[in-house]
Amino acid sequence: ARARAPPAAARRRSGGAEGPERDPRAAAPGGVGRGLGASGMRSAGPDQGRGHSDQAGPPPSAAARPAAPRRRARGAPLTGSPSGPAGPARGRQGGGKGRAGATLRLSEKFILLLILSAFITLCFGAFFFLPDSSKHKRFDLGLEDVLIPHVDTSKGGKNLGGFLIHGQGHDEHRHREEEERLRNKIRADHEKALEEAKEKLKKSRDEIQAEIQTEKNKVVQELKKKDSKPLPPVPLPNLVGINSGEPADPDIREKRNKVKEMMKHAWDNYRQYGWGHNELKPIARKGHSTNIFGNSQMGATIVDALDTLYIMGLHDEFREGQEWIDKNLDFSVNSEVSVFEVNIRFIGGLLAAYYLSGQEVFKIKAVQLAGKLLPAFNTPTGIPWAMVNLKSGVGRNWGWASAGSSILAEFGTLHMEFVHLSYLTGDPVYYNKVMHIRKLLQKMDRPNGLYPNYLNPRTGRWGQHHTSVGGLGDSFYEYLLKAWLMSDKMDTEARKMYDDAIEAIEKHLIRKSNGGLTFIGEWKNGHLERKMGHLTCFAGGMFALGADGSRDDKAGHYLQLGAEIAHTCHESYDRTTLKLGPEAFKFDGGVEAVAVRQNEKYYILRPEVIETYWYMWRFTHDPKYRQWGWEATQAIDKYCRVSGGFSGVKDVYSSSPTYDDVQQSFFLAETLKYLYLLFSNDDLLPLDNWVFNTEAHPLPVLHLANTTLSGNPAYR
Repeated sequence: ARARAPPAAARRRSGGAEGPERDPRAAAPGGVGRGLGASGMRSAGPDQGRGHSDQAGPPPSAAARPAAPRRRARGAPLTGSPSGPAGPARGRQGGGKGRAGATLRLSEKFILLLILSAFITLCFGAFFFLPDSSKHKRFDLGLEDVLIPHVDTSKGGKNLGGFLIHGQGHDEHRHREEEERLRNKIRADHEKALEEAKEKLKKSRDEIQAEIQTEKNKVVQELKKKDSKPLPPVPLPNLVGINSGEPADPDIREKRNKVKEMMKHAWDNYRQYGWGHNELKPIARKGHSTNIFGNSQMGATIVDALDTLYIMGLHDEFREGQEWIDKNLDFSVNSEVSVFEVNIRFIGGLLAAYYLSGQEVFKIKAVQLAGKLLPAFNTPTGIPWAMVNLKSGVGRNWGWASAGSSILAEFGTLHMEFVHLSYLTGDPVYYNKVMHIRKLLQKMDRPNGLYPNYLNPRTGRWGQHHTSVGGLGDSFYEYLLKAWLMSDKMDTEARKMYDDAIEAIEKHLIRKSNGGLTFIGEWKNGHLERKMGHLTCFAGGMFALGADGSRDDKAGHYLQLGAEIAHTCHESYDRTTLKLGPEAFKFDGGVEAVAVRQNEKYYILRPEVIETYWYMWRFTHDPKYRQWGWEATQAIDKYCRVSGGFSGVKDVYSSSPTYDDVQQSFFLAETLKYLYLLFSNDDLLPLDNWVFNTEAHPLPVLHLANTTLSGNPAYR
């Protein structure tokens, strides 16, 4: 019994490392394949199994299967002993041999006859079917020789299966000349090819390989040209304040220049040690990546940092990034990526770079990538999968998500980028995808008016009833507000959804601690958890940004709420040894704005607290926000700066912290950008003209009658 090979899915499950090879030879007697254990498969590695409920199990043990019947050895008698007594039985055996011999001779003659007849058939076939130039007729289906239904054979036409072949009476001399010309051409082509081959063989191996690579590059470029459709010309929105903001105060200008120097340090080291990789390990001085970007080098840091480089005036560095993107950024890779992360970092970053610089390459790349994300929406509900393979278009959700659900913050953070894609391309598909999500959410019941963080894309039902304004939920609420702002405040539907959500959040999630600190907790199955994450600290800026236009003249209330959140988050920084905020902090008993668990004490260069400082500065010009921002700048430069860039730290309460050795791409995209804007004048990227996506990529306000698409003449 031959042991069957395991299913391909099972072999690939551990990221390319296959299980033990099956023995291709026949099994040993007894039917058990050699070299196999009881299961016949290698156990799964620690990284597999996320979302893989369909993994094929091990085949049944070969020992459990019925043993294969042993074949009788050739020549052994069916019955009796091989040395049985002589007599009639032996005579019958002899007679059997005689008949077998006669049968054998007849069979030989029959086989010879078959071979002879096959040979004759082959000869006749060759005689009839090999081309004969003297008899060959051309049956061109052109203007001269055409097939028409047979009507009459009396006028010199030749009948062929109910059709007349006209033109056969033409001069056959012309056909012979044509055939001769074709022969000469073929002969000349052969001779030319031989000469070219001889010339090639005279060249060195390196020269030949270089020529082959050149031809390959030509083919790739031709395919790219073929695949990329020309985009319609679209008038750019009014773009103001993209290269100004120089502060008059020399002290503020010095602080801004310090932030710019930190950006250059981060970029230069990435350029030297991690170029083309997604991120940098600044201590190991090599490239780094995580599963959100798949297994390909897509240059996430380059794309994420482009607009920061531009507004800081680092134009040489910007051109370096542009050149890499133009020549190397390829999305036709067999790589599974996070739809959310790729949208906010790559599409958002490319669109912002396009609007700031006007370089078409960024728009083209953004549209190409967006097309690769669209298959993620092929679900029964239209709620996209969390991940999609850029090559195959196959999507799936995170294995840890509740009941195979999609995440609110992920499928709810697409609106800004997708509306701009429809504006630039004239294609409504992107706009329709995000509006479909909005319509579905509006129809659903919401417990206590809150949006749970999990929604199943197959059934359209909520998963676990967990609501958070931090991780898993945060940017969904942010994008409701920013959809309204980006539409020049015409998308009133988005504003209503935002106002409804914020009222429910304020009622059920926002509390004051015993020490008077305002915080936003998390709702889990009817219980409020008195914990706030660093990610939640963005909400202070969101409340300030949404104050103007709020219901019932509550602008002052929400601006004050934003200030209280900013104060709480500053306290989470100020109560640490390093003056850097922990990942999460609690408000239980005597513990306020302090991390309790070891796995919540790290700081990974996150921007959310500084983001809120910047928004509060823009709306109040209270100098404390610049002071708090400068404290954070000094702490980052002192404790996170290493010779190879900037690294996160594992414990903000330790006087001698250890590094996590990762320079996150959002450090360049968000943290340093918000610090630079904090120490710039308000005329740099004014909020009346620009809306920042959740990765801090600025996109212009679209002054349109509605957000359906655009003033794009191609779409009209």
